[in-house]
Amino acid sequence: MAAVIAGSGAAVAKLLQRPAQGLARCSRQQYLRLRAQHIQPAAARSFTAGRRGLEKKYTEDHEWIDISSPDSASIGISTYAAKALGDVVYVELPVVDTEVKKGDAIGAVESVKSASDIMTPVGGTILEVNSVLEDKPGTVNKSPEGDGWLAKIKVSDAAELEGLMDAEAYRAFTEEVDTK
Repeated sequence: MAAVIAGSGAAVAKLLQRPAQGLARCSRQQYLRLRAQHIQPAAARSFTAGRRGLEKKYTEDHEWIDISSPDSASIGISTYAAKALGDVVYVELPVVDTEVKKGDAIGAVESVKSASDIMTPVGGTILEVNSVLEDKPGTVNKSPEGDGWLAKIKVSDAAELEGLMDAEAYRAFTEEVDTK
């Protein structure tokens, strides 16, 4: 059996060494015409976006706001807060179309350990709530800074974002809190 396999391997090697005989050849003129007919991919449009608009901002109360969408900003609790709360069993969501000011309580998160109000990091109008959390509040624990977002808000004053921490400053803040 091994001799048959070795023999077929040698036959394949011989075939690969031969020049291709069945392939059609074309003249240079035909080649250039065919090449010109191929649709060229559109040039990628180069633009720069400020890093500032693509990152999350954090509060000292452990809420985050993601302003990457031009129409609305998502609000939720940080991973640090979700771990501190433990297993979330109930989420109170804000009412859509409610006008809020920076620092207003827009809802609450209750866990087996405690309950905590959710404060809005900026003022604006609540556009949407994550209704999935009504049936599956544990989503806040599984993905607090992803699928566990609480509300989307139309920011009324972008200047209010200036006082918030970026990810690096928030990490340093939570490390300082842990050492106390």
